[in-house]
This record gives sequence, structure tokens and C-alpha cells, in this order.
Amino acid sequence: MSQQKRVVFRSRWLPWVLLAPQAAVIAVFFFWPASQALLQSLQQQDPFGLAVDWVGLDNFRALFNDPGYLASFRTTAVFSLLVAVLGLGISLLLATMANRVVRGATVYRTLLIWPYAVAPAIAGVLWLFMFAPSIGVVSFGLERLGVHWNHLLNPDHAMTLVVAAAVWKQISYNFLFFLAGLQSIPKSLLEAAAIDGAGPWKRFWTITFPMLSPTSFFLLVINVVYAFFDTFGIIDAATQGGPGKDTAILVYKVYYDGFKAMDLGGSAAQSVVLMALVIVLTVIQFRFVERKVNY
Repeated sequence: MSQQKRVVFRSRWLPWVLLAPQAAVIAVFFFWPASQALLQSLQQQDPFGLAVDWVGLDNFRALFNDPGYLASFRTTAVFSLLVAVLGLGISLLLATMANRVVRGATVYRTLLIWPYAVAPAIAGVLWLFMFAPSIGVVSFGLERLGVHWNHLLNPDHAMTLVVAAAVWKQISYNFLFFLAGLQSIPKSLLEAAAIDGAGPWKRFWTITFPMLSPTSFFLLVINVVYAFFDTFGIIDAATQGGPGKDTAILVYKVYYDGFKAMDLGGSAAQSVVLMALVIVLTVIQFRFVERKVNY
């Protein structure tokens, strides 16, 4: 019977000292802002912070009586679903193809990794220029095909633009993990399945994909969080939540109401709701989706 290795610290304080830097970062950059948002969500203050009134749950009641805020839930759900599904699907396809490349593999992998170095706001500007109705290369090509592209007026076009930019930005991150997962699968399993007569498609669904389930689950959680929070820069640079509010997801509405409409209490209440929503979604993923994961 194998013995488990255990680390014994000579000092009872050493583990706490080692944990202190990370605990300090979490406390300063997560727990403190979260507590401040929760406090401000129960208050109403003027744009200059000179007068503060305690209003209790009035900010939350106003939110859920606002049709525009409720509509942003649907926008966020559609956007997050598209970003997560398309991002994971395309990344897995590219990783599978890159894993089979023998000659020039390093060049292909490097080119696929590059987009991750681009900041979200820059990614939004790049895709905005490519799809600009008057000067965009892609919009010009679509016009030649009979598609009158105008994301400034058409909500479907605007949603397509921000989803495409967000997926393109995240593909590199997903690709790295999928490629690492594919390379860790023993070749002997795939060769044995091929000898038994299993075709490429059957080998993928019966061997490759099940063994990638831990990686896929991890990336699913990361991509959902990414779609909820890290895509703010893309939306702000590409559409600014428009046309109207058709691409204003929850995180963008928090920014707009807090920094432009100067509704600080309402914006804080929205941030609390958004934080609670992401926590609930993450718990649901770990509670139900993780059951399908084979470690």
C-alpha cells in the first residue's frame, strides 16, 4: 500500500505566513470591494458623494421594476451562451487540427496563441474597423454578397459583432488548454481503438472527448465568467451597448448607470446582483456539470 507524502512544518505560523500574501490580495481586491458594493447598494447618494441616505432595499426594488434591466438579463444570457459554446467548440476544433500537424506545428500554434495578447478594448476596435459599414473590409465583402451590414442600426448585426470579437479574443486561451489536454492522452489508447476498427469520429467521442472532460469543465467555468465580466472592453469599444440597449449586458449596464447616469446606488445594487448570479451559476456548474467529468 502506497504511503501518502505529508509536509510537516516546523513552525505552526509558517503556513499562515505563506498564505498571507495571497489572502491579502483576495481581501483587498475582492472582499473589500464586494463589501463596499453591498453597503452602497443599500444607500442612495448624490453624484459627488456629499449626501448619503439609507434606503434599504429600494435600489433592488427599482431594478426589478425596470424593464430595461430585466431585458439586459436576456441579452446577457444570449451573449454568454454564444460566447461559451462557440469559443469552446472552435477552440477544440483548432486544437484537434493543430495536434495532428507534424510539419510547421510550432508556427501554427504560435499564430493561434497571438490573439490572447490583444487587450479586450483593442480587440473591439479591430473588429469594429473590419465591420464598419462605410470603410470595413468585411462589411464591403458582405455588401458584394447582398448582405447590407450595419451594426449601428441592426441589433442582430451588433450582437454578431460583439460575439465574434469576444470569441476571437478567448480562442487562444481555450486552445492552449485543449492542446495540452490532447497531448496528454496516451497514444496507445487511440492506436488500440484504431486497431479494433474504430474510425476517427468514434475515437474522438469515445476516448478523446471523455478524457478531455476535466479540461472542458474548467474552460466552461472560465468562459462563463469571461463572458460576464471580461467582455466589457469589447462591448464598450465596439457598440457601447447599442443600438439602443441591445448589446448592453449586465456588466456594461453597471458601468453605464454608475459612471454615466451617475446612479451610484442603483449601479452598486446591479453589481451585487451580478456577483450573486455568477456565484450561483458557478455553483450549479460544479454541482451538476461536474458529475459528467471523468478525472
